[in-house]
Amino acid sequence: MSTQPQISPAAAGGCPISAEILPPNMRKHVDPAAPAPLRMMAAKALVPLAPADMLGALFMLTFDPDAGVRETAAKTAAALPDRFSAGLRDENVAAPVLGWFLTLLRSRDALAEMLVLNPTTPDEAVAEAARDCSAKISEIIGQNQLRVLRHENIIRNLCTNPNASPALLDNVCDFAVRSGLVLADVPQMQAARVRLFGPQAVAAPPDPGPTAEEVLKEFQEDVAKEKEEEAAPMPEGKKLNLTQRVMKMSIAEKIKLATLGNKEARSLLIRDTNKLVCTAVIRSPRITDGEVLNCASNKAVNEEVLRIIYNSREFTKNYKIKIALLKNPKLPLSVGMKFLNTLRENDVKELSRDKNVPSALQGVAKKMMEKKNEPKKDEK
Repeated sequence: MSTQPQISPAAAGGCPISAEILPPNMRKHVDPAAPAPLRMMAAKALVPLAPADMLGALFMLTFDPDAGVRETAAKTAAALPDRFSAGLRDENVAAPVLGWFLTLLRSRDALAEMLVLNPTTPDEAVAEAARDCSAKISEIIGQNQLRVLRHENIIRNLCTNPNASPALLDNVCDFAVRSGLVLADVPQMQAARVRLFGPQAVAAPPDPGPTAEEVLKEFQEDVAKEKEEEAAPMPEGKKLNLTQRVMKMSIAEKIKLATLGNKEARSLLIRDTNKLVCTAVIRSPRITDGEVLNCASNKAVNEEVLRIIYNSREFTKNYKIKIALLKNPKLPLSVGMKFLNTLRENDVKELSRDKNVPSALQGVAKKMMEKKNEPKKDEK
C-alpha cells in the first residue's frame, strides 16, 4: 500500500471547507492572498494551532495555488507530528478533513484507529481503508455495526482484504444477514445466509420487507401532494399505514432510511427501539436544528442520541438546544454544569426556578445565583 502523500486533484482551488474553522488571527496562514512564507509556516506545522485546527489548515493548504505549499502540507500531514494526533479523535473536525487523513495514515495503525473510531470520518473513506488495512484495523471497522449496515461497500471491501481474519468476516456477515442486509455479490454473505437459514436460503432469501427507497418515495409523494393541493395533513389512516410499513423494515433498511430520508421518516425512526436506528437518525447529514431541539427536549430519547447531541459543538452552538438539554433529566450532571457556565445570567436564574430542571442541576444553578448576589449583600 502506498503511503505517499496524496495531493488533491483540485489543489489550486475548490476546497470544501472554509477558513472560518480557524481562529481569526490564524486565517492568514491559509489565505491564498497572504504572502507565501506565512502559508508555508502553516504547511510545516510551525504555527500555534490546536490539533483539530492544524488538521483543517493542512487540508486547506493542499488546495493552495502554490505547488510548494501544497506539497509541503501533504508531506507534513503524511508524517503527522504526535502533538497533533489528538485532533484525529475530535468529532467536530470536518468530515472531508478526516477522510483525507485516513487515506494518508491508514498504514499507521495507532492513527488509523483514531480515525476509523471517529464517527465523523466519512463511511466512504472507511470503506476504502477496509480494502487493505491491517488485521487490527479490520477488527475495529468490522465492529462498528452502524457503519457496516449504513455503507454496504465496507463489507464488500473487508471481504476482499487479505488481512481480515475469517472469524471476523463470519461474525460481520452473520450480523449483516440477521439485520436484513442482502449482498448477493458477496460470497461470504451467501455463506452466512446458509449458516443461519440453511442451504435453501440462497435460492429463496427471506423477504427483507419494504426497502428504504420504496418507503421514502411514499413519504415524498404524500408531502408533495399536500403542498400541491394545500390539503389537510396526511390522513391518520395513511400515516398509520406508513408507520406500519416502517416497522416491517429490516434494521439495515431502517438505517438507510434514517440516513437518506426526509423529516417525516426521521420523526418515526428516532423513536425506534433499536439503538443503531435512532443513532443513524441523529447522525443523518440532513437532520435540522429543529429536529435536534425536539430530541434534546425529549425525556424518553435514547441516551446514546442524547450523548451525540451534547458532545457536538455544532449542535450545542444553538442556544435553544443547550437550554433544552439542561431541562432533560438524562443529561449527566457534569455536562449540565459545564453548560450552565456558558449561559446568560437571566437564563441561569430562570433555570434555578424551573421545576422541569432536574433537582441536582437546579441546585447548582441556585448556588451560582447566590454566589453572584453575595457582593451585593455585602455592600448593604
